Amino acid sequence: MDAESIKEAYQEAVDEATGGGVDAGTAHQEGVTAAAMMVSAMDGLEDADARSQVEAVVG
Repeated sequence: MDAESIKEAYQEAVDEATGGGVDAGTAHQEGVTAAAMMVSAMDGLEDADARSQVEAVVG
């Protein structure tokens, strides 16, 4: 999955979380988790590998 798609999935989840009143740290974790789930499903990666890929893109 390309970096732009990962960033979009991450940001969408972060925006939704912060819009719901979640603090920035928790919103970041929710964004990483959501994007990693998408990478895992789309690319067939194991969860840990997908999370590593997302963290490399979004920090």
